[in-house]
Amino acid sequence: MYKIFMLIAIPGLLIGWVAYWLWNRKLLEEEKKQPQKKESQRLTKTKSEISDWAKQMANFKKTEIKRPPEQYEQNKQE
Repeated sequence: MYKIFMLIAIPGLLIGWVAYWLWNRKLLEEEKKQPQKKESQRLTKTKSEISDWAKQMANFKKTEIKRPPEQYEQNKQE
């Protein structure tokens, strides 16, 4: 049973990989033939907003949480 399965599965897998490779190669050739498109204004705006947000996050400083003095001293004694 195992031998029959392997005799069917291995050639099927090889055929599938060859078909995928040919299909992928065809898609890459079609992409090369197409003229390059300029970025839309919306895409450019979105990219600039993301970069601005990233800069803000890089400059963000975490605020320090201050405990009341009596709570700090109780925790210290324990």
